[in-house]
Amino acid sequence: MAKRVGVILSGCGRRDGSDPAETLLALLVIERAGAVAVCAAPDGDQKAVVDHLGGEVTGAPRNVRSEAARLAGSPVLPLAALDTNTVDALVIPGGEGALTLLSNYAEKHELCQVDPEIARLLRALLTAHRPMGFVGLSALLAARVLGPVAGVRVTLGSRGTPASKHAAIMGADVRPCTADDVIADQKARVTTTPGFLVEGARLAGVARAIDRLVRVVVADAKDRAAAPTVVGPKPSVAGGERSSNERSPNERPPSERPSGERPAVVPAVSPAISSVEPRRRPRAARRY
Repeated sequence: MAKRVGVILSGCGRRDGSDPAETLLALLVIERAGAVAVCAAPDGDQKAVVDHLGGEVTGAPRNVRSEAARLAGSPVLPLAALDTNTVDALVIPGGEGALTLLSNYAEKHELCQVDPEIARLLRALLTAHRPMGFVGLSALLAARVLGPVAGVRVTLGSRGTPASKHAAIMGADVRPCTADDVIADQKARVTTTPGFLVEGARLAGVARAIDRLVRVVVADAKDRAAAPTVVGPKPSVAGGERSSNERSPNERPPSERPSGERPAVVPAVSPAISSVEPRRRPRAARRY
C-alpha cells in the first residue's frame, strides 16, 4: 500500500494562510514519490483576511478548511482526523498562517501556544519515530513542541532573524540554511528548509529544497502492511474435488463408511496376452 503523508494547511495565501507555492510543490513531490497526501486544516475562521496586493486586512473572516481546499484539490480533513494510524509521515508548508492559525506566535512569540491537535500529532509522530518535514515559518511549530523534549534541529533561514532567535529560546537547535538546501535532524527524523524566508529566494531554488525535503520524508516513512488475504473453504465444483457422499465405497476411508457397508470386490484382471508372436532366433546353418 502507498505511504500516506499528512499535509497540514492553514488556508490559502502567503500572508494569511499556507504559502501556495510551497504547498503545491510539496503536494507535487509527494505524488511523484509514489505516496498519497492526506490534507487537513483547522475547522475555524481566519482571524484576518489579507489583501495580498496591498497588504491591508479586508473582507469578512473565511473558514480555514474551505480556504485550504483551494490548494488541496481534494477533501481537507479536520486536524483531529490525523494520527499515527492514518498517516505515516507529515509535511507542513510555510506561510504566515502558521503564526496566526496554527499557533498564536504572532501575539506571544517565544511564549506562544501551538494548536492542541497539532501539538498532539507532533508528539505522537516523534514517539513513533515517524518522519516530519517543515517548510518556512512552520519550523516554529517544531521548535515550540519538539524543542523542549528533543532539542530538535531546525532552520528558519539566517541565524539572526527574530524567528530564529525565538526558536532557540524555545529549545531548538537552530542552524542557518540557504533557500535551496535543507537541515536534517536524523535522530528526531525532522527535516526543515527555509523556503521563501531567505531574502532573494527564487522559486527554482525553493523547489529543489522542497523536492529534497519531501523525498527524505517519504523515504524514511515505513511501508504500510498489505491487507491480509482471507482464505475461505474450497468450494465443491463439478468435475473437481468430490464430497465424501459423492465418492464410491472403495474411495471412502473406513471411518466415513456406513455400518455394514463393504467395499465392492473388483476381480483381478490378468494381463493382456500379446497377439504378436515373439521373434525366434534363427538356427545356425549346419555344415556337411
